[in-house]
Amino acid sequence: MYTPESSERSTDLGSIFTALADISRRPRYAFMVLGLIAEAARSDGQAGPWVAGPGGVPQPLREWVASQLVSLAAHDRRRATLRRKVEERLGPRAGDEALVKAALEEEALAAGKANVSRAVSDLVKAGFVRRYYAGRVRGHQNRGGGRHAVYIVTPQVLNAIRSRPTLV
Repeated sequence: MYTPESSERSTDLGSIFTALADISRRPRYAFMVLGLIAEAARSDGQAGPWVAGPGGVPQPLREWVASQLVSLAAHDRRRATLRRKVEERLGPRAGDEALVKAALEEEALAAGKANVSRAVSDLVKAGFVRRYYAGRVRGHQNRGGGRHAVYIVTPQVLNAIRSRPTLV
């Protein structure tokens, strides 16, 4: 089992994969999340709370990561099930394809943000990422409150990921 103390030893993509396989129920997804966080990170490894979204519009980091990955589930059977639920909820308005598509994207993004949070929790357990929340309400028992996630990729992991011209 991987422990944060072992992160002091050499870190390469192979050791990252091994650690995620030991810790995460979805190691490939966690690795994709790690790659996106590393892509958004500054040279000090810190990413967020805001990143440039589509058209350069600032977007919360967790939402940006989720939106980058939401297309992976577009053809998944769960998306078809989600579509049926959205159509049932909309009732007679379900005939409006644009409305259904917008509601479906909103639901998929919400599920994606929850998945990203779970993956980041695995990355934190692995010792690859630290997280804290920044915003107008700090130290509040409600983790929401206008705060947004900031993720910090450890230097060894950031170096391992960025040392490759392309990710596997």
